[in-house]
Amino acid sequence: MALDNPAFSRNSAFSSQGAVAQAQDLSAQQLQEMYNQPATPPAGETMSVETTIQKSAVSFGLLIVGAALGWLTTESMPFLWIGAGIVGFVLALVNTFKREPSPALILAYAAAQGVFVGGISAWYEAINPGIVAQAVLATLVVVGVTLALFASGKIRASKKATKIFLIAMVGYLVFSLINMGLMIFGVNDDPWGLRSQEIFGIPLGLILGVFVVIMAAYSLVLDFDFIQQGVRNRAPKKYEWTGVFGIMVTVIWLYLEILRMLAIAQSSD
Repeated sequence: MALDNPAFSRNSAFSSQGAVAQAQDLSAQQLQEMYNQPATPPAGETMSVETTIQKSAVSFGLLIVGAALGWLTTESMPFLWIGAGIVGFVLALVNTFKREPSPALILAYAAAQGVFVGGISAWYEAINPGIVAQAVLATLVVVGVTLALFASGKIRASKKATKIFLIAMVGYLVFSLINMGLMIFGVNDDPWGLRSQEIFGIPLGLILGVFVVIMAAYSLVLDFDFIQQGVRNRAPKKYEWTGVFGIMVTVIWLYLEILRMLAIAQSSD
């Protein structure tokens, strides 16, 4: 029966002796809308900031272990971190378009991307000693400042800013694909492609890098906002993994962009 639905039992109109009388004052459409509302998960089965942080710590711990493996096997097994990058990209797409978050797939993504990040970091370090430490420090600073500003309420996600962010992301993706195509087909044989072109003496890669860091910081704001909204709206606990995945993707993207930006800056000296 419709009145057996938790959405009705939580409403005083359906939990007292006057329930039938009050229900008669509602239209059939209103009754159906109330019946269709999902039940709120019991306490302890909803999203929380604490357990989201715990799951994030586990995921990033796994990423660090994978990074150590990728770093140590860069020269002996270069195919490992390159293959891990491909696997990580596929898992990112699967997790992005999957309706329900899968902890196993998200942890697999963390491990695969860890191996890739470790391998490519070692490659950058071999060319520019000390660059990885700088990139890690810069990434931590950006994440820490963004989190502090969000927690203090100084920055918030908005519809207008999100729309601009999405447009900028599409534009950057198109540029990256064109640049990659020019490099693959030999049209531009520079190691950084179009990013090496200078504007007023400044490499385009550095200018783009600054904007990308800003975009990544706003992406973090969107991730934090998702978690905050989920906790506030008592979303099911499984969506904590969605928040974890979003933060991981953003932090990895931010780190790799900073790493490349620093490499371009050093190569232009």
